[in-house]
Amino acid sequence: MKLNFIVLIQTEPRSPGPCIPRGLYGLFLYGMKTKSAPAKLIYDKLLSVYGPQKCFLEHMTPFQLLVATILSAQCTDKRVNMVTRELFKRWPNAEAFASCGREELERAIFTCGFYRAKADHILKAAKAIVEKFHGELPGDMEGLLQLPGVGRKTANVVLGDALGQPGFPVDTHVRRLAGLTGLSESSDPEVIESDICAVMPPETWAQFSHLLIVHGRTRCPANRPDCPGCELAKLCHHTKADKTVEKKTSAAKKTVKASAKKAVKPAAKKTVAKKAASPTRAAKKTTSKSGRKL
Repeated sequence: MKLNFIVLIQTEPRSPGPCIPRGLYGLFLYGMKTKSAPAKLIYDKLLSVYGPQKCFLEHMTPFQLLVATILSAQCTDKRVNMVTRELFKRWPNAEAFASCGREELERAIFTCGFYRAKADHILKAAKAIVEKFHGELPGDMEGLLQLPGVGRKTANVVLGDALGQPGFPVDTHVRRLAGLTGLSESSDPEVIESDICAVMPPETWAQFSHLLIVHGRTRCPANRPDCPGCELAKLCHHTKADKTVEKKTSAAKKTVKASAKKAVKPAAKKTVAKKAASPTRAAKKTTSKSGRKL
């Protein structure tokens, strides 16, 4: 016997606007719609404050940006730019890096920190590009991730800033601000990337990442955030939490003061009553032994 099943999706009318399907799929669609609103608001606000941003790492070719991004791990962009200005004069492309000596490269990048590991990644990536990709840097995420020492963050930087493709790099500033503003509830860079890219147009990904980074550096450093002057204060969970703590602290102080006043009043009344009941010293002196006044 053949059975036919009909699946019905219940809808709940909303005014104004179209019906929203109920169930898990409906919750997913509604969640994406509500999350996209603050994301777009944050993007527009930061863009109006800082204007369009570009990559902070100096480079002339996509490969040079790859090298600069590898060097930027646990190092400031300012220091990387100081190093790469001379570095790229000596070794301008993948072929040059593939043939350079390890010790020579380590000395050249020493001030960027972790110079041994970084030199190893750069040399292996350069050799892989020459041998596997015929000297051309891969132009997609899949190809870039095959290079030694290249993760999603580095690949996204190269895609978005050098190859003109959608890419959303997640660094420490992006991760922190994504959590504070509710753009993502995860601390995993890949999940954060997925959450934000799901609600923002691909053409805004690279710019959005730059805006979050510059805001994290200038207005919201991890150790000294400028919450009173922050343009995203109304959307920030950290600011809301501080206000809640202040309200609770203020309410607690008022309660303590009120309790203290109530405790002091009865004690004051008892003191006054004792003073009224006991005769003064002058009256005691002017009273005779028989109790008559002189």
